[in-house]
Amino acid sequence: MPRAQLSLIEFPADDPERAQRFWEGLLEEPLDDRDEREGTGRQTRSAVPAVGVRARGRGPGDTASLPYFAVGDMAAALQRIRGLGGSVVHPGGTWSVCRDSEGTPFGLAASPPRA
Repeated sequence: MPRAQLSLIEFPADDPERAQRFWEGLLEEPLDDRDEREGTGRQTRSAVPAVGVRARGRGPGDTASLPYFAVGDMAAALQRIRGLGGSVVHPGGTWSVCRDSEGTPFGLAASPPRA
């Protein structure tokens, strides 16, 4: 299995429109709407890792920036996280929120299989 690769860094925001203006201005790149399977918010499309913003919520990944790692097999990655002493906070088929062995949140994003 290929190693997980950093695919997205997401920034929760109290004012997502203000955050969008900030990141678009800093990166000199637009943040586009995500499609339904990607969740809510907006993100860059031209480079990896992508930069995303969304409204701040009350979940484990909603209080600070959250790195997402692309994995080829979500189920296997979640099993590996549990086996390493981490925890799965929000399991999903397309994206999941987890905590490492020290309690720090991070996300996983399903990546399409390689051809």
